[in-house]
Amino acid sequence: MVGYNIERLNFLIVDDNKHMRALVKTILHSLGTRNVIEANDGADALRELRNFPADIVICDWNMSPLDGLDFTRLVRTGKDTTNPFVPIIMLTGHTEFSRVVEAREAGVHEFLAKPVSVKRLFTRIRSIIDTPRTFIRVPNYFGPDRRRSRNVIFKGKERRRIVAASQTQFEEARSAM
Repeated sequence: MVGYNIERLNFLIVDDNKHMRALVKTILHSLGTRNVIEANDGADALRELRNFPADIVICDWNMSPLDGLDFTRLVRTGKDTTNPFVPIIMLTGHTEFSRVVEAREAGVHEFLAKPVSVKRLFTRIRSIIDTPRTFIRVPNYFGPDRRRSRNVIFKGKERRRIVAASQTQFEEARSAM
């Protein structure tokens, strides 16, 4: 965690559990950040984004009335969105492969499983800083490029298609965390 000064980054924490918001805020403060705003759900977060220039959003999945996926979709494609390019880290206890894919398809930058740790959260923040992702617009999607690696060998028109090996690669990567 040496070599990074995230003191001036603005964070928006979106979670309906006040204890989880407090935990994430404490972690961010321990990493040096001071500009942290909290929201109870996706609807509150959208209101906060109108006045707060968040550099990174840390968002829970399960919230009501507006959950993390719908919030992400509205940030990316809503008519009155203030920053469709803001990086979003999805923080959730639901880590099934289908959920990770669904979050990616909604436009999430990073996915982080609960329980959260300082190291894992910092790793996601560092990933956003170190490897900024270009945004793409294709039918039914606007958001960060979903491809993490570049396969220079395959150049066919189906190069973006999810293959069966993706789940195996995901499981291997997840166990390495």
